[in-house]
Amino acid sequence: MEKISVIVSCYNEEKALPLFYEEMEKVRKKDFEDIDFEYIFVNDGSKDKTLEEIKQLREKDKKVRFVSFSRNFGKEAAMLAGLDASTGDYVTWMDADLQDPPSLLRKMYDTIKNEEYDCVGTRRVSRKGEPPIRSFFARIFYKIINKMSAVEMVDGARDYRLMTRQMADSIKNLKEYNRYSKGLFSFVGFDTKWIEYENVERVAGETKWSFWKLFKYALEGITAFSTTPLILSSVIGLLFCIVAFILIVVIIIRTVAFGDPTSGWPSLACIIMLVSGIQLFSLGIIGQYLSKTYLEVKNRPVYIVKETEKDSMVEK
Repeated sequence: MEKISVIVSCYNEEKALPLFYEEMEKVRKKDFEDIDFEYIFVNDGSKDKTLEEIKQLREKDKKVRFVSFSRNFGKEAAMLAGLDASTGDYVTWMDADLQDPPSLLRKMYDTIKNEEYDCVGTRRVSRKGEPPIRSFFARIFYKIINKMSAVEMVDGARDYRLMTRQMADSIKNLKEYNRYSKGLFSFVGFDTKWIEYENVERVAGETKWSFWKLFKYALEGITAFSTTPLILSSVIGLLFCIVAFILIVVIIIRTVAFGDPTSGWPSLACIIMLVSGIQLFSLGIIGQYLSKTYLEVKNRPVYIVKETEKDSMVEK
């Protein structure tokens, strides 16, 4: 019998977990009578009773497995941990807040089986319920990164997707510390079909993604899959050198022809501030790439497991 591994990243989701499990069981019993399931809940250092809720689910259903971190390592680490623990022929990631509709799972499975795709992903056709400013910057981000990156990233794409074991293993074998899963999905290739759906609001709890966290995540994606910012800073530096050379020539000619006027120091101060700002901006870009290199060469584990359903202490 084929098996589907459902990986669920959890951070302070004690209210949503029972609702998620109940909905998933309805879908499983209705649409997947001929397929085995395993639920892998990854507790990402939650500070509420998320782990207790997961253990209660485990007590009544042995299909439930869990991985609990020693602290909060972030969603990317949780996704990798779930992937490492999975044993299914097919793997999917879902959020515990039910913003990823379980009802789509059978359609995704049938598409892979009947149309010979390696992966079926989901994307939102609307961002209803999101703050307008957040939706605006999200669209801008996808436009920018697709201009810069060699891999295509679909606007509105979710982490919710069903993939074959071959594709899942390919992603698992990418052991980089700085992870950006949407880019990794595109990087490994494989044939992917997209299913569109309307945005669904959370059933319980609050979003963990503030504007600042999303901004940092966007920078992670850009620096992980494009070196264009480095090229951009070099081009800007070259342009300013050319402009400075032209201005020097103009000043020499002006001094020879009209003397040495002392006026214009405010504009000079503004130019100095502008050039200094450009220099700091370029240094910041270089610093971002150096910091990623620094984190990679330290070779620290992406996550540390404190407890699983087997009650073992493991480092990954």
